[in-house]
Amino acid sequence: MQEKLVEFANLLRENGIRVSLAETLDAVGASEVTGLGEKEAFRSALRSTMIKRAGELSVFEELFDLYFSGLGEIIKQASDAVQQALSMSDQEFQKFLDEVEEMLKKEGGKLSELARQLLQNNSGQLEKTIREAARAVKLSNIERTIEENYFARALARQLGLDRLEQEIKQLREALEKLDMSDGMKARMQEYLDRRLKALDDIVKRYVRMEREKREVRARDEQRLNRLAEKSFYYLSEEEIRQMNEAVQKLAQRLKNVIAVRRKRDKRGRFDVKRTLRQNLEYGGVPFKLRFEQRKKEKPQVVILCDVSDSVRNASRFMLEFVYSLQDLYSRVRSFIFVSDIGEVTEHFRTNDVREALDIALKGDIINVYAHSNFGHAFRSFVGDYIGALNKRTTVIVLGDARNNYNLPHDWCLREIKQRAKRLIWLNPESRNTWGFGDSEMDRYAVHCDLVEECRNLNQLYHVVDQLVPR
Repeated sequence: MQEKLVEFANLLRENGIRVSLAETLDAVGASEVTGLGEKEAFRSALRSTMIKRAGELSVFEELFDLYFSGLGEIIKQASDAVQQALSMSDQEFQKFLDEVEEMLKKEGGKLSELARQLLQNNSGQLEKTIREAARAVKLSNIERTIEENYFARALARQLGLDRLEQEIKQLREALEKLDMSDGMKARMQEYLDRRLKALDDIVKRYVRMEREKREVRARDEQRLNRLAEKSFYYLSEEEIRQMNEAVQKLAQRLKNVIAVRRKRDKRGRFDVKRTLRQNLEYGGVPFKLRFEQRKKEKPQVVILCDVSDSVRNASRFMLEFVYSLQDLYSRVRSFIFVSDIGEVTEHFRTNDVREALDIALKGDIINVYAHSNFGHAFRSFVGDYIGALNKRTTVIVLGDARNNYNLPHDWCLREIKQRAKRLIWLNPESRNTWGFGDSEMDRYAVHCDLVEECRNLNQLYHVVDQLVPR
């Protein structure tokens, strides 16, 4: 069972669910308490030890049913089908299996282990044999329906179905010489044929089941990609809930990419001068390579989010995304504004990120129902918080720059840029609309180091990726 739980944990990881070694050990311990007799208790034990987020439950449930009701259930169903075809009760079938075993003792001296497991209805050993063969042919690599026939043939060859067919044929011939009634011989002949066909069906169904496991991940990736391309403005309530899960997954993906990037670049660039100096004693042959020492620096981030109705979803996801990645930064400070501006950093420090978002956006910090006034908000920020900026600070403004024809006070952005390392503006509107009507984007853009359209999660992902030092 431990081996199966480790394999199941690997399957969860392949489908985007993070399961640590400690959690796998917890699952092993919990399964020893519940046992395997009660399927729902066993399911609950694994769910409570392996799953940490509500968004992962649906994937867990589908994979649990596919895996633990998988090959073993397929073998059981195949055995039941043979029993029904022979029109036997449970008691009659067990008695018949005893007679098969006696026949094999007389005539099956050179039979393979696979043939014995199949004909003696040894489901546990048969399942183990098929799983070992599946690992040998790398069945876990199956991805598409078109590959099913290829892997089914590969698995059949690995199991030795050609040899098994020959063994069954020899047993059929041996049956004719045994001293038993014609009726029993006919039943034995039919049993041998049906068992052989049953194994072929087991192989095909098992390959299909393994492909369906991989489809769980593919469907989840497709759903994530579809959401990540949809404009924040047009999200439904259900899609907003799904987007929260997508934000977490994209944030984790970005963390993994950055971790690999930092590990790869940890040594820094090749230092030619130091290498030559260190190898003078070898006549200049570079036996000892030297690399520049990379200075580790985590940026500080200050976020100014417009939370007016038209861009509130974008601000929500921006804040959630950045706070999911906050261990990549030395410090994150967050401000929300419509006309007035207010800091919400402490709420994110003391609450779960989604609870903090609800607090920030419900109207207790600032009046979220006021008319947008970017100029007033920027002037308030410069007056009250400009001292928080330094040359390690990246300032991110997220808003549509629609100022309701109020004074833009774009000089405030000039002050911010002079103090900070970088000033980035993310606009959830299409670039084609910037500068028209009450949009002050043209005035504000000249003071920014980077101005990007940010209408969906993929664009947000791309921008946040640029904030992390290489």
